[in-house]
Amino acid sequence: MIRLFIGLFIALTGYTYGQNCNNTFLGEIKDFHDKSAIASATIYIKEKDKYLVSDFDGKFKIENLCSGTITLTISHIGCETKTVSYQISNHIAKTVFLEHHLEELSEVVISSNLKTENTSIERSLNKSTLESFTDKSLGDALNSISGVSSLNTGNTIVKPMIHGLHSSRLLIVNNNVRMFDQEWGDEHAPNIDINSSSRVQVIKGASSLKYGSDAIGGLILIKPKKYAVKDSLFGSSMLSLNSNGFGGNINSELIKTFKSGYYTKIQSSYKQFGDFRAPDYHLTNSGIKNFNASARIGYNSFEKGFDAYYSVVNNELAILQSSHIGNVDDLVLAINNKQPRVVEDFSYNINYPKQSILHHLGKIEAYKRFKALGKLSIQYDIQINRRKEFDVRRGDFANKPVIDLRLFTNTLQSNLHIDFIDNLKIDTGVLGRYQQNDAISGTGASPLIPDYDKYDASIYAIGNYKFNNNSEISAGMRYDFSRIEAKKWYYETDWQVTYNYDELFPEFETNTIDNSKILTYPEFTYHNLSANLGFSKQFKNDMSLFLNYGLATRTPNPSELFSDGLHHSAARIEVGQLTINKEVAHKIMASFERKNENFGFVISPYYKYIYNYIQLIPVGTTTTIRGAFPVWEYDQVNAQILGVDIDVNKKISNTLNYIGNISLLKGDNLSDDTSLIHMPATNFTNSISYYNQDLNQLSISLKNKTVLQQKRYPDYNFYTFNPILQEDVYVDISSTPSTYSLFSFNSSMTFKAFKEGHLKLEFNIENLFNTSYREHLNRLRYFADELGRNFNLKIKINY
Repeated sequence: MIRLFIGLFIALTGYTYGQNCNNTFLGEIKDFHDKSAIASATIYIKEKDKYLVSDFDGKFKIENLCSGTITLTISHIGCETKTVSYQISNHIAKTVFLEHHLEELSEVVISSNLKTENTSIERSLNKSTLESFTDKSLGDALNSISGVSSLNTGNTIVKPMIHGLHSSRLLIVNNNVRMFDQEWGDEHAPNIDINSSSRVQVIKGASSLKYGSDAIGGLILIKPKKYAVKDSLFGSSMLSLNSNGFGGNINSELIKTFKSGYYTKIQSSYKQFGDFRAPDYHLTNSGIKNFNASARIGYNSFEKGFDAYYSVVNNELAILQSSHIGNVDDLVLAINNKQPRVVEDFSYNINYPKQSILHHLGKIEAYKRFKALGKLSIQYDIQINRRKEFDVRRGDFANKPVIDLRLFTNTLQSNLHIDFIDNLKIDTGVLGRYQQNDAISGTGASPLIPDYDKYDASIYAIGNYKFNNNSEISAGMRYDFSRIEAKKWYYETDWQVTYNYDELFPEFETNTIDNSKILTYPEFTYHNLSANLGFSKQFKNDMSLFLNYGLATRTPNPSELFSDGLHHSAARIEVGQLTINKEVAHKIMASFERKNENFGFVISPYYKYIYNYIQLIPVGTTTTIRGAFPVWEYDQVNAQILGVDIDVNKKISNTLNYIGNISLLKGDNLSDDTSLIHMPATNFTNSISYYNQDLNQLSISLKNKTVLQQKRYPDYNFYTFNPILQEDVYVDISSTPSTYSLFSFNSSMTFKAFKEGHLKLEFNIENLFNTSYREHLNRLRYFADELGRNFNLKIKINY
């Protein structure tokens, strides 16, 4: 045995001496983006259990290496730690690239300083704020930002407005997918579940070219959360209960992340309310049922990754029964009465009129980084939107929708983010989109929007240059091509006499005529050019200045071109015009800001001149077989909108804080020398809050919001003949409601629960003094008051 050990020892010794252990490894560490040397990086040699540090030029040397494998773990402050292995058989030289933007791999920390671009003028809502609106809509949440208001239909259909502009003038981007959910309608709210997002950004300025050319009003970005690269399983559940409407919302989400970079998330929410209540009566048929779900899976590393996302939103929205009018005489009675025409006991039933909307959204995005160039992203997304609007009907059509539209949108786009040049970042990309609208037959009514196909193509380039640590400039251009091909029947009298289309658009005509209707194929092509320019400057004492200019161009939407008929849920006849041209807007905005928790402020004046501003305005009445209805027509004028948003925050003591804001706006129809329709009134908000970290994070706040009466409005009142009274009656649809002021109370505490989780309790009161009021931007203001007092209890568990 002893001889055997001696033999093995001699053999091993001889083998060792037989190896070449004179190899040298010359290493160099560089930045992935610009190939600059990274000095003072730590290199751990696993086989030798030894550490080295790179020199000023990022270089290091390892000598006396034997043949075999060498494993190096390289780390540096602000970089992603990287482990690499090499086979050593001779002298070797290698360059290792590290990434200096570790934040792209880490969980995003929500703060008010995160911006889309350093030169952009924007405000944001973080996850905590969004959770306070868990049982409300995106529009309700955005209403808390100065300069943002909403155009409502009742209290459940809330359409966001930025500086008085809404619908097709706002870009809403959900999870990097631009929303197409028939947003052209005044009573079409965004189909977005606010619980599936972690952050919402409102870009008021001109920094929106990457997403579209038509953001005349602004851009709303709904962003998902980025997750840390680590093994973890976590989630949360929230229950919200309300006294007004006797309903609430429940939302749950579960996230699993892996150290390898993979992650997955599932989320779902359900909301139901019965009839809401104004201070003096129930709002019969005003409830809502809403189911949402989303799923996400992806892989996140610095050099490559992907993200796949799917969501479904299923809404059933009751429309106030008293707002269903048979003709303009009913409208006159509603305006003159203080109470709704129909007031019944509370019910969870959703009867006619109502809306039913189903929206599917899916996307898959992949990216790859290239050394000394940047990050290339490619995305394909698809949306299917099905909208049904039900009216009170009888006979065979009692349960059939009067409007049944299906919009199919799919988009392929790419973006190249070039970041290898110091102080200069460039984004450039192309986009192709196909959209098809299908007016489902069998409704028994003429489709408000016809069948059409729409083709879009875009190309853009945006550059950001950093002069120094305090100054930065951005500039960009975008070209958009759009083509619409529609199929539409017109009454011969309208085509030839009323609108004179037979002379203006003879190329659209066919020889097909049926029941006094002529079949046409309208086709329009648009070439749009947009641009922006931004500048930011940081000063001492946390001061900063932002300047934005934007040229935005908007193609008319199908509603503005083709609407032709009775819009039942709006109780009006809407008429589009084939002669409508594209809108062109010049936007100038500045923002002077001081970001400081002791005393901060934001002052943001703006001016917009809009050439060929498209507006929908009442022009009179017409008589149908159901009676006389108001007629609203699209037309174009030159317009200007100017105003200022001011935000102030002040730390009164270690536990007391004040926040306030005011928004002033003036919209002018320059062509007719009058005011623009549906412009927000001056409004201001004051809030004082108490917070004690040591007392279970106790938070108590009192908030007041005041909206002044809008006294600048166009006079579109008219007379109509009342067959019962046998006389003309005055229809006042323009006068605005009085000033109102609302108070609300909010409180919350957080307790430890389970081993690592916590429990958060909230108690809130909205419309604290049960004030009766009407809002002039609510389309149902003619028929009923707004909501009365509401007690709200929220329970959230993080686990």
